[in-house]
Amino acid sequence: MRLKKMLSVAFTVCLIALGYAVITYGQQNSSTAVYNPYPPGILPANLDSEVARVLREVDVIEGRAIQRWHSLPPPTRLPVQAGPNPPVLKGTGTESIETLGELLLFDKNMSAGGNQACTSCHMPYAGWSGPIPSVNLTMVAYPGTAHYRAGKRTPQRHTYAPFFPVLQYNKEQQLFFGGNFWDSRATGYRLRNPDAEQAQGPPVDTQEMGFPDTACVAFRLQTAVYRPLFELLWGKDSLDIKFPHETEEICETPGGAAVFGGDPEPIKLRTEERTKANTVYDQWGLSIDAYEQSVQVSNFTSKFDASLKGNYTMTADELAGFNLFNGKGNCNSCHVDGRGTTLNPGQVDTSTTATANPPVFTCFGSANEGLPLNPRNAFYYQNTPDSFGFTGDPYGFAYKDLGMGTFLRSGFGSGPNPNRNWIQFAPSVDGQFQVASVRNVAMTPRQCSTTEAGTGKPYFQKAFFHNGYIKSLKQLVHFYNTRDTSFAYPVTSGHCPAGTIERVTCWPMKEVPNNLDTTTGNLGLTDQEENQIVAFLETLTDGYTAPYPNSDTFTGSCMTCNPATDPNCSPSRQGNGELIPTPPLPPCASAICGVEPVPSPPIP
Repeated sequence: MRLKKMLSVAFTVCLIALGYAVITYGQQNSSTAVYNPYPPGILPANLDSEVARVLREVDVIEGRAIQRWHSLPPPTRLPVQAGPNPPVLKGTGTESIETLGELLLFDKNMSAGGNQACTSCHMPYAGWSGPIPSVNLTMVAYPGTAHYRAGKRTPQRHTYAPFFPVLQYNKEQQLFFGGNFWDSRATGYRLRNPDAEQAQGPPVDTQEMGFPDTACVAFRLQTAVYRPLFELLWGKDSLDIKFPHETEEICETPGGAAVFGGDPEPIKLRTEERTKANTVYDQWGLSIDAYEQSVQVSNFTSKFDASLKGNYTMTADELAGFNLFNGKGNCNSCHVDGRGTTLNPGQVDTSTTATANPPVFTCFGSANEGLPLNPRNAFYYQNTPDSFGFTGDPYGFAYKDLGMGTFLRSGFGSGPNPNRNWIQFAPSVDGQFQVASVRNVAMTPRQCSTTEAGTGKPYFQKAFFHNGYIKSLKQLVHFYNTRDTSFAYPVTSGHCPAGTIERVTCWPMKEVPNNLDTTTGNLGLTDQEENQIVAFLETLTDGYTAPYPNSDTFTGSCMTCNPATDPNCSPSRQGNGELIPTPPLPPCASAICGVEPVPSPPIP
């Protein structure tokens, strides 16, 4: 009797605690307070309207994908037969899983607030990178489901990301190759597919889509309009998971909320239910990868690809830029073009693609290009708690982005390193970031014909490199060309000496000086040669031989400027009107630069 009474009391206490938790979730989630720790000028004035504009465009593309799904003849599921052949959905199986991946990628309900899709930061018309020019110009990273939390890096292009192999360390070259994300933390260690593992990151990123638990994906899929397609591909009972009644309240509360107490699995599922939810999360990633590998995203339809088949003749500047890319500019030391070769006199090279078949214009490795710290990065200012008790960057400007080095240490702001043998190499990769493919680096909406200001054409403002410091392709090439010349100054951004122009005749000091890539930095290119390399980069934009899918959805405004009235209206000085002075920098936080094995030499 006494035991029964004790159990009854314990049960009542549990119910009270559970009720409090649910109420707390609801109360915190109902908060209308907007997190804005930023000084004036960090957030663009049109941020809310631009976020709303992108969400409307996301809805358009999702609607098209739903129509395509409904128009697909159902694939044939063959009866299981004896023999070596695995079960395959015959006929439209490929189109079905690619369409599912697209639906997942454009579903804004896959976020805590139901207000952010994966593609909120990666739209087709921008080469699957950042779709808001004013964000690219200012705060760099995009606001997440909880406004205005923001990450610390620019959105990478989805195109050709599926071609990166599983992360590996090459002992002979003493270099890492593969992985996804800027810091390669999506290694592919378990799914053997870095792109699929990359897709698993944003839904539970506290500053992005913000789910507090990976099981929220399976929970929201249970009510998705395309649930039948998911179950067709992954099994009719794949989403039959019994969730606790408080799951919705949990899933609509952004990750990192103090109410969770750091629990990564606040949805309390039975072991078998958790296993099914984890399987769904893997299937989420694999489906998105299927779409990103497809011709809807990575389709090799650029002028360059046409030229390989003799269907496009490069202009004089484009061809000169190509030769500089492979020669004096030394670009292909990292962005390899993999062309075929002629080995013997008189031998004819009949390869129309190359050993990379066709070239993806990356070595799949990582490098430290010596970018200055960008004080416009919204991340540095998130050093106070938001209304959920979450602090994005408790270190403020004491945070230094060590890229792959932080990942190998399983450090703050990255992810856990699954390979203990890699930890020892962390000091050798501090400051290194993924060598992205340069394909589609120049892609813009059709209405905005260039990325470059002051060319007499409407332009689409982009942000280049991991921290968005570079604002045009001209600046990008000029940086590679002159980083280590007399233009290098021991100052931070916004403090270039009088008589110099930042990004033109002044490059501020490197955020992380360790492991600097010295294949570039003092190339000796002329101004014309820099422009010719830009002209070649523009030939790598897909959509020349066929319209690029969904590139017509941009409903925003292109940027224009008048060189006669704006001294910064040129590709060289682009974005200089938005420069702000870097505050005095404290030493690198010990939680970043003091983690074993410590950086060598020490990072100030």
